[in-house]
Amino acid sequence: MKNIILLGPPGAGKGTQARKLVEERGMVQLSTGDMLREARTSGTEMGKRVAEVMDRGDLVTDEIVIGLIEEKMRGAGGTGFIFDGFPRTLGQADALGAMLRRSGQDLSAVIEMRVDDEALVRRISGRFTCGNCGEVYHDETRPTKVAGTCDVCGSTDMKRRADDNAESLKVRLMEYYKKTSPLIGYYYALGDLFTVDGLAEIGAVAGALAEILDQQSAA
Repeated sequence: MKNIILLGPPGAGKGTQARKLVEERGMVQLSTGDMLREARTSGTEMGKRVAEVMDRGDLVTDEIVIGLIEEKMRGAGGTGFIFDGFPRTLGQADALGAMLRRSGQDLSAVIEMRVDDEALVRRISGRFTCGNCGEVYHDETRPTKVAGTCDVCGSTDMKRRADDNAESLKVRLMEYYKKTSPLIGYYYALGDLFTVDGLAEIGAVAGALAEILDQQSAA
């Protein structure tokens, strides 16, 4: 079983690549945001703890998140797990490592999806989606064939995220570098870190990830 972490700033394409790994390799994506929303309405003991914390408006503790991940890993099949949105800090990385060791598992690879910040800002600020089917477009690199109309479903309901603009993205990038970038050095020191070009074409990035996973499988 292969367990990986995808690291990279918002907009680097982690979600896109995680979905490809789920579809093509049968891996299970562990998104902390999705798990928290699911747990809140699950009725389990852990779910009740999550609901209480979120209803108070407090941040969910690392202990609870680790508990959710451990619970999910016990109940899921698949060929491995993709950690999406976790860990974000060195403390969380330590806690995740300890949990994996308790479970008799380890990390196969931590893959940094490296990007050029200015190019990323251009990529994200031009992005919009179909509000009906979710297809993603871009003003410069992937416009709709007919202006304002989705190529896939024909809907004219086009949406842009309120924070998909240069000013908001720069704030989000700063937050990422302050909190999450120390993980790059942490996993490099452990010998787990690999790097791919997050701004390459989706297929090229997928190929680079596949090569890393195949190398680790053969090791």
